[in-house]
This record gives sequence, structure tokens and C-alpha cells, in this order.
Amino acid sequence: MAKRFTMIDEGFVCLNCGNEVFPLKYTARDHCPNCLRSVHLDNTPGDRDCDCHGILEPIGVKKHKDSYKIIYRCQKCGMEKVNISAIDDNIDLIIELASSMSI
Repeated sequence: MAKRFTMIDEGFVCLNCGNEVFPLKYTARDHCPNCLRSVHLDNTPGDRDCDCHGILEPIGVKKHKDSYKIIYRCQKCGMEKVNISAIDDNIDLIIELASSMSI
């Protein structure tokens, strides 16, 4: 049976840039809004079952409704995943990622 999304909206200190990140309060926070990086913690969103713990680096974006989905690649294991952007994300970095791709 497939695992389901587990809602975890918690604050953290970004391991990449040191930014203090606060919960979103409308969906699960999974990346730093300053540098857009995350940590590879989950196999299924929110399960915290992944042993990798590598830095998920944003490598691109794709259009999603009125927003964007950020494409990540783990710097440690190479796994790629996609997650929706948050309202407080660094729009300059999103635009930079988008300009390097055709969206």
C-alpha cells in the first residue's frame, strides 16, 4: 500500500544559508524561502524515513497553476523531486531558475 502525505509544517534553521525558517501555517514547509534549498529527509512527503540527509538543490522550476513547482536534485544521492513553491519564496531565485529553462 502506498504511503500518504504526512503534514509537517515546522520551522528550522537552513543548513545551507543559516536562515531561520518559520512554519507556513497553510501547508507543509519543506524548503528555505531564502535559498530554496532543503534536506533530503523524506521518502514520501512527511515520513522522515530517508537516511540520506543530503542537501536538495533547486535545479529548475515548472509552471503550476498560478505558481511554480521547484525541481530539486539531492547533492548526495542524486535523487530528484518536485515541490510547490511557497508564498514567501525568494522570487528572484525562482525567476533565475525559470530563465534557465523553458517553462
